[in-house]
Amino acid sequence: MNIYSSKQKWKLGLFITAIIIIGISLWYTNTLVNKIAQEERRKVKLWADAIQKKANLVKYTNNLFDKMKADERKKVELWAEATRQLSLDLTDYGFVLKVVSDNTTVPVILADDKGTPITSRNFDKEKENDKAYLKAQIEEMRAVQEPIAINIYKGQKNYLYYKDSKLFSELKNVLDDLIKSFISEVAVNSASVPVIVTDSTKENVTAAGNIDTLKIKDKTYLQTTIAAMASQNQPIEVEFGDGSKSYIFYQESILLTQLKYYPYVMFGIIGLFLLVAYLLFSTARRVEQNQVWVGMAKETAHQLGTPLSSLMAWLEYLKSKGLDEETSREIEKDVKRLETITERFSKIGSVPKLDYVDLVKVLEDSINYMKLRTSKNVVFTINAGNQEEVMAQLNIPLFEWVIENLIRNAVDAMNGNGAITITLADQTQFVYIDVADTGKGIPKSKYKTVFEPGFTTKQRGWGLGLSLTKRIIENYHSGKIFVKSSEIDKGTTFRIVLNK
Repeated sequence: MNIYSSKQKWKLGLFITAIIIIGISLWYTNTLVNKIAQEERRKVKLWADAIQKKANLVKYTNNLFDKMKADERKKVELWAEATRQLSLDLTDYGFVLKVVSDNTTVPVILADDKGTPITSRNFDKEKENDKAYLKAQIEEMRAVQEPIAINIYKGQKNYLYYKDSKLFSELKNVLDDLIKSFISEVAVNSASVPVIVTDSTKENVTAAGNIDTLKIKDKTYLQTTIAAMASQNQPIEVEFGDGSKSYIFYQESILLTQLKYYPYVMFGIIGLFLLVAYLLFSTARRVEQNQVWVGMAKETAHQLGTPLSSLMAWLEYLKSKGLDEETSREIEKDVKRLETITERFSKIGSVPKLDYVDLVKVLEDSINYMKLRTSKNVVFTINAGNQEEVMAQLNIPLFEWVIENLIRNAVDAMNGNGAITITLADQTQFVYIDVADTGKGIPKSKYKTVFEPGFTTKQRGWGLGLSLTKRIIENYHSGKIFVKSSEIDKGTTFRIVLNK
């Protein structure tokens, strides 16, 4: 009968079932996450393509404006050159004014050689008579374009000042607004994608979206983030046609990043839940086992009490009838042994009293009792070194129970023929007790299993001896017991560690 083996099979079966369920759940969840991630990537790709096309449109528009600017300036230069040529042999001053008046787009000011405005064209009506405003415009025009000299009479000259037309200036403002709008739109309408827009140096941020603006002020964080974005997606290069460049860096959205790690988070939560559930069930099972142990022990002590009292009475009766002294003494030993056993069972479940006693004497008493009840082919040895006594805190009846269980198991493992050696090692804080036999040994995989309730290699037996031993040492003496070493067909050594 091996209750523990059956329980292990059930545990293994439940564990495999749990792994299968978790695996299926994880696979299904991961499939859904991948589908959502693919859809998210598709949207990001569409956004990136749209941004690229819009960037190309901005570039095309800027190039178009540059052509218009070139055409506009060419027309002004042709018009100015024609005016210059006509003025070389000026006989009709009204003709020059006619040339000037035919200009309906280019702001111009005709001034004398002292810079005093004579006439103007294509300015606001309210400001055409404002001499101070016109002089300020002359200074502004002179800074941009060289004025055209017009010969008036006998070396006297007037000067024609001009600048870009109103149409071109308005178109230039529209272009600037378009570029600003494009950069803002990249940052705002980025489909939840973290975006950083930089200048051509890739160090100065001109706009950002879906990212902590305080963090990107940190140069180290900015460079790290830009490098991470560039490793995920090729940055979009934007040329506005005026020689300047901008770079749009972007990466997967926060949602997509969360979705990538969601299956692992879920697996962790499920694992934590299973761990907590296992610990709770294990605790409940141990409490239940303890209650069964205590109840069984108390009931056993109670049941032994009645026949024990009867045996004591019968022993006294036999003595009065002339029972020989040797027989009477042996019967009395066994009756006292039954009293000790009853006391042991009665202590299960209660806090035992520990006394500071000589461990060597306790072991000698236990071995002397077991010698008379085991085969003469078993040799017992106690090795305490050079010390005559080793002191430790013990509950003698319970500790003797431990030694008897270990010896009984050793005798069974040796089939009644071999040697049992008990070695004591007295250290500063601990006492080590090694119980070695020359039996059939224990496989290494069973070192911990032998202490489980129900584990036994016998055809008859409940497999409770070593389990009870472990409880007495660890729960009542705050010590440890374990299989120190074992070799098949050579023997096993159990070690007990007690606090001094």
